[in-house]
Amino acid sequence: MRWPDEAATQAFAERLARCPSLRDANLELHGSLGAGKTSLVRHLLRALGVAGRIKSPSYAVLESYDLADWGGQGLVSHFDFYRFSDPREWEDAGFREIFTAPGLKLSEWPEKAAGMLPDADLQVHLNTENDDSRTVELRAGTARGQVLLQELQALEIPGGPV
Repeated sequence: MRWPDEAATQAFAERLARCPSLRDANLELHGSLGAGKTSLVRHLLRALGVAGRIKSPSYAVLESYDLADWGGQGLVSHFDFYRFSDPREWEDAGFREIFTAPGLKLSEWPEKAAGMLPDADLQVHLNTENDDSRTVELRAGTARGQVLLQELQALEIPGGPV
């Protein structure tokens, strides 16, 4: 699928936020610097009801958001593993507990924690094109991911088929 502009990224995030299977999903966001991973997360968090400042977890590694109104499972954990130099830092930081608890997990730069993260339900691969549009590929890694893809297809994502 192709996102020609920021509005398409926002439209996708709003549709994704409407998917019931998202609540306990584990999403990996892949792409080079500037590909739009954090922008996608910001649009998604806004669509889920986060008000106020949404910070990139580049230095803190983790930013958490409690969305109590979101079906009783309102915890969203946004990770950015860009600064990891060794995947074992994930274990040392105690993130295993977060990944086994209910709630949505969003991971930027998951390859920096390779071998430590549980299987992603959905991988979002973002590539920047010469015209600043984004080519997006979604890959399901679990049964929940397959359901998410089905839910997204049912919501008619602009930019082409999932």
